[in-house]
Amino acid sequence: MKAIHLTQGEAAEKACCQFLKKQGLKLVEKNFNCRMGEIDLIMLDTNILAFIEVRFRKNNAFGGAVASITTKKQQKIRRTAELYLQQNTRYKNARFDVVAMSPAAQTSHFHRPVNPYTFNWIKNAF
Repeated sequence: MKAIHLTQGEAAEKACCQFLKKQGLKLVEKNFNCRMGEIDLIMLDTNILAFIEVRFRKNNAFGGAVASITTKKQQKIRRTAELYLQQNTRYKNARFDVVAMSPAAQTSHFHRPVNPYTFNWIKNAF
């Protein structure tokens, strides 16, 4: 049974989706799954389909969010995207983006940031 509250990962994906929508992207699909893997967000940026990997890290102790996307993970995302494109032939242009997220710095608990995250959006990441 799923917890009532969003997990930290789900909350981060939701915030990322909202962030990207504010940048002008349109959501096509969330959490596309197949036997090859999963793609967190698939969004349309004008006429380019963006396969987006969302990474959240509380801190950079182990290299941070971007460093956590290994070559093996990139291959899984590529294979999953290939299958998606085979099933959705109307899309001709695609790219792979990464959005690395971390908690926003708080000056004090009286001045909390409007968005609890910082975003590092890397277009064409791999």
